[in-house]
Amino acid sequence: MLSMLLRIITLIIFTGILPIILIGLLIILIEDGFPVFFVQRRLGKNKKEFLLLKIRTMKKNTPNLGTHQISSSNYLKFGLFLRKFKVDELPQVINYLWGDIALVGPRPGLPNQIELMKAREKRGIFSMKPGITGLGQVLEFDMSNPIVLSKIDALYFQKKSIALDITIFISTFIKFFRKKLYNDFKKEIELIKEDYA
Repeated sequence: MLSMLLRIITLIIFTGILPIILIGLLIILIEDGFPVFFVQRRLGKNKKEFLLLKIRTMKKNTPNLGTHQISSSNYLKFGLFLRKFKVDELPQVINYLWGDIALVGPRPGLPNQIELMKAREKRGIFSMKPGITGLGQVLEFDMSNPIVLSKIDALYFQKKSIALDITIFISTFIKFFRKKLYNDFKKEIELIKEDYA
């Protein structure tokens, strides 16, 4: 019942943000032509692959790697602007409506990120859907450190609740809540960092 209600609310929100998505697509079209969408294979629940949708923010023929592995010279000028305000992420609402991802959960990794995949598999992360946003993302842990990220994912899995999901979602857009989240989990995060050091 709650899941269906969330989908209906999300569909209504998606209708409202559709003009923003269309403007973002038009900006990329003007700067660099087609394609305007970025489609990439990601690992979902139970390691099932799906196609993640984003507005393209990088130049054509950019290597199919994680964003932490990509040179800043590959970004389009307006692409950086779209990324700054998370506009490029908005088409993932379609992935949510299709059932590929949740609103909140670990960010989906690439099939070729073997170390991250093994670390997440070890901690049972693939038993839940990935998310449009997640604890690791808002606390600025990326896929450049697979072990630490998988432990942050496991921390989220352990503490998961509706209240936490709401806080993470709001934190995606409001810095104050990101600081609050970090302080809430400061002890656990420091232990994770010490354990890896």
